[in-house]
Amino acid sequence: MSNFRWGILGTGGIASAFVNDLKLVEGHSVTAIGSRSQEKAEEFARSIPGARAYGSYQDLVRDKDVDAIYVSTPHPFHKEHTMLALNAAKPVLCEKPFAISAHEAQEMIDAATTNKVALLEAMWTRYLPHIAQVRQILRSGVLGRIYSVEADHGQRLVDRNIQRLVDPALAGGALLDLGIYPVSFAHFILGAPEKITSSSVMTDRGVDEQTSAIFDYADGAQAVITTNMIARTPCRAVVSGLLARLEIDSVFYNPAAMRVITSDGQITEYPNSYIGHGLREQAIEMARVVRSELLESPLMPWSETMAVMQTMDQIRRQIGLSYPFEN
Repeated sequence: MSNFRWGILGTGGIASAFVNDLKLVEGHSVTAIGSRSQEKAEEFARSIPGARAYGSYQDLVRDKDVDAIYVSTPHPFHKEHTMLALNAAKPVLCEKPFAISAHEAQEMIDAATTNKVALLEAMWTRYLPHIAQVRQILRSGVLGRIYSVEADHGQRLVDRNIQRLVDPALAGGALLDLGIYPVSFAHFILGAPEKITSSSVMTDRGVDEQTSAIFDYADGAQAVITTNMIARTPCRAVVSGLLARLEIDSVFYNPAAMRVITSDGQITEYPNSYIGHGLREQAIEMARVVRSELLESPLMPWSETMAVMQTMDQIRRQIGLSYPFEN
């Protein structure tokens, strides 16, 4: 099978991690880099043999030797840059959070549908081997009826003056950048909640530095999610059922060890033997989707992306988190 050729739109830290992880899988290569400046594109491309550097995103998406575009620009630009690529008939793997709002996400999905081009959310956790194992555990029924999901994601970041986290104009705050992981995990296990109750602590610039939410479901289940950018939290996830519970170690959204503990104390361990970051798994799925002439992935379908974005919108409304470009 021919090499799957990537164009990288945006040259930040996550783009570097993505490119480095691709080196651990055969059949994928980075063909082109796009940045807002030629200098930045060339600097990023230096460590990638044969990669072309473009000083504009428009030139990148017009490159005929690119099979898909990885969009890794700051949150407020995900829609704009995804639409640019889709309208150029280029499949897109768009970083999380997929968009700022469900409205934006729907526009992106509509563009993919109109152009008949694949579009995947780069919620990389959903494509990882240990999450595939979680799917099997859930299907097996070993946990019994699920009553509780707990997931947290906190990092000490706010005092590092990372602009994309603290600046409202860049859709800063803990929720979109960090909270997307526990929110998405709760959706993965229990689906969309019937009721959401959330609370936040805001920074003096008007973005959330800490947010917690309770998701209530019609069958009596609950999910409790917390996120903050002040302090490092355990970053674990626990799924508790009538018969057993599943514990996923820190950091739960990375390749991680986990275990099932039954109500009578029996423990089944699932050790982590994964090598690398884990970002390459979404690239593998992207290539499969494109080559299968599909538009979306069953591992993270558009309906799931939309449901998560709608939950994020509701939390934002409850905590009063808005951004200047939305007004």
